[in-house]
Amino acid sequence: MRTLSEWLTLQESVHPKTIDMGLARVTTVARALGVDKPKYSVITVGGTNGKGSTVVHLDGLLRAGGAVTGMFTSPHFLRYNERIRVNGVEVGDDDLVAAFEHIESARGSTTLTFFEFNALAALLIFAERGVDVAVLEVGLGGRLDAVNLVDADVSVVCSIGFDHRDYLGDTLDLIGAEKAGIFRAGRPAVLGTDDMPASVYAAIQSLGARAIVAGKDFSWEVENVTQPSAAGARWSYKGLRLTLNDLPPSALVGSIQYRNAATALAAVEALGLAKLELNERTAAEALRGVRLAGRFQIAQIPSTPGGPGVEWILDIAHNEPAAAIFARHVRERPMPSAEGNPSGRTLAVVGILGDKDAKAIAASLEPLIDHWVLCGLPGPRGTTAEQLAARLSLPRSQVTLAGSVEEGCVIARGRARPGDRVLVFGSVYTVGPALGWLGIY
Repeated sequence: MRTLSEWLTLQESVHPKTIDMGLARVTTVARALGVDKPKYSVITVGGTNGKGSTVVHLDGLLRAGGAVTGMFTSPHFLRYNERIRVNGVEVGDDDLVAAFEHIESARGSTTLTFFEFNALAALLIFAERGVDVAVLEVGLGGRLDAVNLVDADVSVVCSIGFDHRDYLGDTLDLIGAEKAGIFRAGRPAVLGTDDMPASVYAAIQSLGARAIVAGKDFSWEVENVTQPSAAGARWSYKGLRLTLNDLPPSALVGSIQYRNAATALAAVEALGLAKLELNERTAAEALRGVRLAGRFQIAQIPSTPGGPGVEWILDIAHNEPAAAIFARHVRERPMPSAEGNPSGRTLAVVGILGDKDAKAIAASLEPLIDHWVLCGLPGPRGTTAEQLAARLSLPRSQVTLAGSVEEGCVIARGRARPGDRVLVFGSVYTVGPALGWLGIY
């Protein structure tokens, strides 16, 4: 019997392409497994940014309301098991191995990508565990993504921005059309913003889907507008049928989380699960308990072993719109201060994949950063620190090069003084190793 590690190695070589968008192969295997038409409800979440935060808010709201949930996300930071959770708990190696053995037996001569194995394993495990609702995060695009093999009862598109242009197109209309491919005829299509390309609204109209649009069909209001993410802030939600008042802020930091939480509330309302208890008490419980690594995640870390703390803020921020939101949240957060260093510096540990718009990502953060530690990333999409430096064209005096993220963290810790802060961003492949090095995940 193969171990989980052996299965993952095998899956990287089964199909000749790492990414091969299309539903024919994965749907054939899903039918053989009997998971193409789930008996549980499905909420599919797509969009350019905000997917992960919306997914965990959905999962928290559903669980607080009494539903048994399955949650599928990607990629992972440190453990593959992070991708599939039942009632908030990562599935074990044995569950994954058993699922992969079933998939291998069912696929015959059909080849599958690494992600397609992953999606099928999630559907299998959710069926076996008897979940009430599965929340599925789209991996890339929407229309041709593996999770779109199942019909969503509710579809959510959080936002549309430029990313994955090689696969989705180089205009927002083209990207929006791909993302809108998760909508289904006659079923709710929840939009996390009304600022969507025309192609998204055209898809809704042509399908006869039921549009539920932020700012029109549901809304939110924050009472403490000067510090919207402060612990004492309160907010209200006005939805399709429900009005919820005096809600606490999400445990996820940043003002964008009000939008993400409200979008999740609208999607739960739209699902209309009979057994679900959705009210101010259960919503508050969910908001206080939501967790998501690597999205404006804050940690106080000693600048030297045993020394005073330095604030580290980690956020994937792997495309231009995500970087702009990250920069906004950094500005919203007061600078740390310390005796002898009342106006601290901002250091950055940055790694960006070769197929991303590094210049655009860095541009949003550049006004905030005093010194950059540029890191090499491994793999076929990775780049060296020297290559990243050439792409960013920053002043040489503001840059230090590191061969890896871990080395970059060591450099940043050595340079940081109490009252400074360290931003870690640019990719999941930057934040994941940093979380491991910091020992906080």
